Amino acid sequence: MKYLTAIIKPFKLDDVRDALSEIGIKGLTVSEVKGFGRQKGHTELYRGAEYVVDFLPKIKVEVALDEAIVDAAIEAICKVTNTGKIGDGKIFVTNLEQVVRIRTGEIGTEAL
Repeated sequence: MKYLTAIIKPFKLDDVRDALSEIGIKGLTVSEVKGFGRQKGHTELYRGAEYVVDFLPKIKVEVALDEAIVDAAIEAICKVTNTGKIGDGKIFVTNLEQVVRIRTGEIGTEAL
Protein backbone atom coordinates (compact mmCIF):
# COMPACT_ATOMS: atom_id res chain seq x y z
CA MET A 1 0.00 0.00 0.00
CA LYS A 2 1.07 3.58 -0.66
CA TYR A 3 0.18 6.98 0.76
CA LEU A 4 -0.01 9.72 -1.86
CA THR A 5 0.14 13.39 -0.87
CA ALA A 6 -0.41 16.05 -3.52
CA ILE A 7 0.05 19.78 -2.98
CA ILE A 8 -1.98 21.61 -5.63
CA LYS A 9 -3.46 24.99 -6.50
CA PRO A 10 -6.84 25.52 -4.80
CA PHE A 11 -8.84 25.99 -8.00
CA LYS A 12 -7.74 22.55 -9.25
CA LEU A 13 -9.33 20.58 -6.37
CA ASP A 14 -12.58 19.68 -8.14
CA ASP A 15 -10.67 18.50 -11.21
CA VAL A 16 -8.42 16.30 -9.06
CA ARG A 17 -11.38 14.81 -7.18
CA ASP A 18 -13.16 14.00 -10.45
CA ALA A 19 -10.01 12.51 -12.02
CA LEU A 20 -9.35 10.27 -9.01
CA SER A 21 -12.99 9.16 -8.90
CA GLU A 22 -12.77 8.13 -12.55
CA ILE A 23 -9.94 5.68 -11.80
CA GLY A 24 -11.83 4.13 -8.88
CA ILE A 25 -10.50 5.96 -5.85
CA LYS A 26 -13.34 6.08 -3.35
CA GLY A 27 -12.05 8.51 -0.75
CA LEU A 28 -9.52 11.22 -0.03
CA THR A 29 -8.67 13.80 2.59
CA VAL A 30 -8.31 17.49 1.79
CA SER A 31 -6.65 20.22 3.86
CA GLU A 32 -6.16 23.91 3.21
CA VAL A 33 -2.47 24.66 3.69
CA LYS A 34 0.00 27.47 2.98
CA GLY A 35 3.51 27.23 1.69
CA PHE A 36 6.04 28.31 -0.89
CA GLY A 37 8.44 26.71 -3.28
CA ARG A 38 10.65 28.20 -5.92
CA GLN A 39 8.30 31.13 -6.51
CA LYS A 40 8.93 32.27 -2.91
CA GLY A 41 5.62 34.12 -2.64
CA HIS A 42 4.72 37.37 -4.36
CA THR A 43 4.00 41.03 -3.66
CA GLU A 44 0.53 42.55 -3.50
CA LEU A 45 -0.81 46.07 -3.25
CA TYR A 46 -3.33 46.83 -0.48
CA ARG A 47 -4.64 50.36 0.12
CA GLY A 48 -1.64 51.84 -1.59
CA ALA A 49 0.91 49.85 0.41
CA GLU A 50 2.94 47.04 -1.10
CA TYR A 51 3.48 43.94 1.00
CA VAL A 52 4.97 40.49 0.48
CA VAL A 53 2.87 37.34 0.66
CA ASP A 54 5.41 34.74 1.79
CA PHE A 55 3.08 31.76 2.03
CA LEU A 56 0.67 31.01 -0.80
CA PRO A 57 -2.62 29.17 -0.28
CA LYS A 58 -2.49 25.57 -1.47
CA ILE A 59 -4.58 22.41 -1.11
CA LYS A 60 -3.16 19.20 0.32
CA VAL A 61 -4.83 16.04 -1.00
CA GLU A 62 -4.05 12.78 0.79
CA VAL A 63 -5.02 9.33 -0.49
CA ALA A 64 -4.25 5.82 0.73
CA LEU A 65 -3.92 3.54 -2.31
CA ASP A 66 -3.30 0.00 -3.37
CA GLU A 67 0.12 -0.11 -5.00
CA ALA A 68 -1.40 -1.25 -8.30
CA ILE A 69 -3.09 2.12 -8.98
CA VAL A 70 -0.41 4.54 -7.77
CA ASP A 71 0.89 5.28 -11.28
CA ALA A 72 -2.66 5.84 -12.57
CA ALA A 73 -3.36 8.24 -9.68
CA ILE A 74 -0.15 10.20 -10.32
CA GLU A 75 -0.94 10.42 -14.03
CA ALA A 76 -4.51 11.56 -13.34
CA ILE A 77 -3.40 14.29 -10.93
CA CYS A 78 -0.64 15.53 -13.24
CA LYS A 79 -2.98 15.60 -16.23
CA VAL A 80 -5.53 17.91 -14.57
CA THR A 81 -3.19 20.13 -12.55
CA ASN A 82 -0.42 20.86 -15.06
CA THR A 83 -0.61 24.46 -16.28
CA GLY A 84 3.06 24.63 -17.20
CA LYS A 85 3.59 27.52 -14.80
CA ILE A 86 5.53 27.72 -11.58
CA GLY A 87 3.54 26.63 -8.51
CA ASP A 88 1.61 23.74 -10.11
CA GLY A 89 2.50 21.63 -7.07
CA LYS A 90 4.14 18.39 -6.07
CA ILE A 91 3.19 14.77 -5.44
CA PHE A 92 4.82 12.69 -2.71
CA VAL A 93 4.41 8.91 -2.46
CA THR A 94 5.38 7.03 0.69
CA ASN A 95 5.01 3.48 1.90
CA LEU A 96 1.97 2.74 4.03
CA GLU A 97 2.55 -0.08 6.48
CA GLN A 98 -0.93 -0.66 7.84
CA VAL A 99 -4.51 0.55 7.48
CA VAL A 100 -7.35 -0.32 9.86
CA ARG A 101 -10.99 0.53 9.24
CA ILE A 102 -12.21 1.39 12.73
CA ARG A 103 -15.89 0.56 12.14
CA THR A 104 -15.36 -3.01 10.87
CA GLY A 105 -11.84 -3.87 12.01
CA GLU A 106 -10.76 -4.63 8.44
CA ILE A 107 -7.00 -4.50 7.94
CA GLY A 108 -4.81 -3.81 4.92
CA THR A 109 -6.16 -3.27 1.41
CA GLU A 110 -9.64 -4.38 2.51
CA ALA A 111 -9.72 -1.30 4.76
CA LEU A 112 -9.08 1.04 1.84
